[in-house]
Amino acid sequence: MSKATIALASEDFEVETDAGLDESPVLHASIYEDLRRRMITGKIVPGVGLSTRGLATELGVSQMPVRDALSRLAAEGAVEIRSKRKIIVPPMTPERFADLLHCRLILEPDAAVRALPHISPAVLRRLKDIDAQLDQAIAEGDVLGYMESNFAFHFAIYHASGQAIQVRLIEALWLQFGPFMRVVYGRYGTANLVDQHRVAIDAIEAQDADALAGAIAGDISDGMGLIVQNSWG
Repeated sequence: MSKATIALASEDFEVETDAGLDESPVLHASIYEDLRRRMITGKIVPGVGLSTRGLATELGVSQMPVRDALSRLAAEGAVEIRSKRKIIVPPMTPERFADLLHCRLILEPDAAVRALPHISPAVLRRLKDIDAQLDQAIAEGDVLGYMESNFAFHFAIYHASGQAIQVRLIEALWLQFGPFMRVVYGRYGTANLVDQHRVAIDAIEAQDADALAGAIAGDISDGMGLIVQNSWG
């Protein structure tokens, strides 16, 4: 075991760490992907300080890979490390929102259209299963379930495109607005959400690229519009 002095979100203290474990690239990558997924699906929300120690305890690891993951997330604009004791989701501003919306409306309908020729019957069945889960989450007012299924639906389509770089760019956009959607859905609820996913499935079955692009753009606009209504509307 080796000693390392870790700067916490709440305090500094000396902790015993397993250097071999903490330096494992696989471990660091898995912690980063875990925290990334939590932000995309709204499990980390704005206005709540992130504790390196708390996250490390929850994940069952030392603080080293958690701090590394948070540094990577900061580089992607998902969190701000204002000091060694203050790590937060940065506030949404109208300018940042407009930039994110603009980029989503460019990248996501295009990714869906690129994916259309490659969506197999198996992928289509999976989309229908996810859509059923979305309907159930909406009916039950299950905000986290809705966000998980919404993410799964969109990225089942985008991954079919085979455009790995484009998909990763889209994930980076979701990373920045996911925490805010969790807050908005928590206030607004799920009962009045428009199901653009059914429209997307119909477009896929008809092999209608324009209709698919329109459904994805409509879904983005509906969701992002809720942020406007609840933030500056």
